[in-house]
Amino acid sequence: MRFDRDVRGEWIVDPNELAAKLGITLRLLQDERNLGLVHTRVDAGHGGNEGRSRVTVRCRVATWRGVFDEQGRLINERRFRADQPPDGVIW
Repeated sequence: MRFDRDVRGEWIVDPNELAAKLGITLRLLQDERNLGLVHTRVDAGHGGNEGRSRVTVRCRVATWRGVFDEQGRLINERRFRADQPPDGVIW
């Protein structure tokens, strides 16, 4: 999986790949997005994580978090259940 940036510098990802990472169908991901139920957060790394980005995507059934290097390559990932918020994970 890769994250790339568009001409405005916004992160973009293949929705089929994201749905698979969340463990849901593309249709469910699209439905949840259209209802405003998909939330994405991108955090820039600091210190030992300088140059990396941590991307967290939440929907009603799951949360997925991936860490990407400067070129947008996925280097670490984890999926969480909806009732297991990832906020306690050290960054």
